[in-house]
This record gives sequence, structure tokens and C-alpha cells, in this order.
Amino acid sequence: MSEQIQFASRGEKQQIEQGLELAPKFDANGLIPAIATDFETGTLLMVAYMNEEALKQTVALGEAVYYSRSRQELWHKGATSGHVQIVKEIRVDCDQDAIWLRVDQQGKGACHVGYQSCFYRAVDRENLSDDQPVPLVITETEKSFDPKSVYK
Repeated sequence: MSEQIQFASRGEKQQIEQGLELAPKFDANGLIPAIATDFETGTLLMVAYMNEEALKQTVALGEAVYYSRSRQELWHKGATSGHVQIVKEIRVDCDQDAIWLRVDQQGKGACHVGYQSCFYRAVDRENLSDDQPVPLVITETEKSFDPKSVYK
């Protein structure tokens, strides 16, 4: 099915910035950053990368497919955990070098560590010290699922 998906060639600046055809700009490694947010709440769920095939599959399937840089392979979000991301909308930025997925997050969370969002920590600016690494604080009060039971 993804074989039928075609992207436009990257042409002139006006075509890229204001045109009505998807002409994604992949980096030197063939990747483009993809941000996923919850369609209803706007909560930032995760940032990942897509290669051309992952983006084509996402468009074709209506579910998020990413490219795992660590495993060097396509990653259909939720294939193992059941925490699929149903794509409600795909947006592209003005330069077409970043993708924003607005998704209906199935299951209890997007993060493989067990939290709803991959952004469960914040910089603790109140406790900065000149001689210590920048401290973090956990912002989500508890995990939304047990990753050990999901990822066997």
C-alpha cells in the first residue's frame, strides 16, 4: 500500500513553503523528525524520526510508523505494546523538514518506560548548582502502565 504513496520533488522555495504537495526534506541520514501530540488534549507524547518508508506507511495506514535509529529498522508504534497511535492529522512545517502527528493514543501511554508521555521529566532550575549536573524532576506522578508486563 505504501508503494502507491508519492511525495513531490523539492522545487523552488515558494513551492516548498506554500505549495499544496508534500515534499518532505529528509536529513543526510534520510530521516525527518516527527512530533506526536494527543489529538484531544494537545499533550506532547513523543518525538521520533521517520525515514521515507515510515512516512509513506504512516500516510497509507493511518497509524504512526517511525524509524528506530538504535535498531535501524521501521517501528510500527504499538505493534508490541498495543499502544497504537491512530493518526488523526499529519501536519508539516513551513520548510517541510519536520512532521507533526496529531494522534489518538491507544492504550495507557506512549512512553516505553511506562509514562503517558516521553516528556515526564523537567529541568529543576530551582536547584541548579555550579559544580553539579543539571538536575531533573519527575513531572508525572505515576506510571500509566507497567512496561515489564507489556514488553516481555
